[in-house]
Amino acid sequence: MLRTALVMVLLSILGHKAISQSSYSPPLFEGKITDIDDTNIFRTKDYYNWCGSIVKSEDGLYHMFYSRWPKATKFTGWLLYSEVAHAVSTTPSGPWEYKETVLKGRGAGHWDAITAHNPKIKFFEGKYYLYYISTNMGDRAYSEDELMEISHKGYTHPKWGILRPNQRTGVAVATSLEGPWERFDAPLIEPSGPIATLTVNPAIDRGRDGRYYLIIKGDKPNETKFIRNQAMAISDSPLGPFVIQPKPVIDYIDTEDMSLWYDQKRNKYFGIFHAHKFIGLVSSDDGIHWEKAQEYEVMPKKINRKDGTTMVPDRLERPFVYREDGDLQVLGLACKLGDDSFIITIPINE
Repeated sequence: MLRTALVMVLLSILGHKAISQSSYSPPLFEGKITDIDDTNIFRTKDYYNWCGSIVKSEDGLYHMFYSRWPKATKFTGWLLYSEVAHAVSTTPSGPWEYKETVLKGRGAGHWDAITAHNPKIKFFEGKYYLYYISTNMGDRAYSEDELMEISHKGYTHPKWGILRPNQRTGVAVATSLEGPWERFDAPLIEPSGPIATLTVNPAIDRGRDGRYYLIIKGDKPNETKFIRNQAMAISDSPLGPFVIQPKPVIDYIDTEDMSLWYDQKRNKYFGIFHAHKFIGLVSSDDGIHWEKAQEYEVMPKKINRKDGTTMVPDRLERPFVYREDGDLQVLGLACKLGDDSFIITIPINE
């Protein structure tokens, strides 16, 4: 009887181990974020660089679409003078070389009159989709001198309160990374449900069901403090219409700058973001119900260099990932240090 009981216990333990091993999922980032050198830093003289997003073309080159704006406009110039630029590299971790400017604000009379910012480049069903944000002054007339005044004064300028809530997400479409890029007369999505005021920081991927999952940021409704929510919107097409889901992706901490992907190997959705003190990760089994990932705090806001030094930036934001054949290759970040900002493309050691 005792021998039989011991056998049953051993079988139970072995069975539990087999189940645990079969469901084991290797970490995405833990122990894989490598140290960087200057080849992984993309800066441009006289410009602030920000908001990177990478795609690979059929010729094997890597293409980064990113935001940049003149240093003469100050760092707050992103809301008024940002443009979406295009850089190329032979590897996804750099070094990068500026090629061209792709999108700018289209001028008065358009929803995307002023600035082009927050790009995300995606390839879906034979076409390239360049998601971006922009703003406008409504029906108010304005001059170039006035825009520069707002840019220099920044958040305290009275008309910043017009430009910020007019921010919306849109998309431009092309059959080639060389363009031309078709833009549309209306933004892609309006705030509703768990977000209010604006729709910015777009992040999108195609899910296991073939639909398109778009995370968008807005203000937290009915909140007196300055807190931003992340909402999920779903569509059958990368051009929409997108339906915002009632349950937010994140509403328990102030976050920004989500990047989203569906991981076929893990059969799971992931979203990487920046909070005030760390770069974080959330996950979902269905793309709708989200929770803190096992690697919730991916990294603190500091960068280790190969020369043994540590970079502690003033701001470390806009995380994005580049994947190839289902594996993470690069963790990208936007870094502000003093009066300079640049994009860091950190190799992930798979």
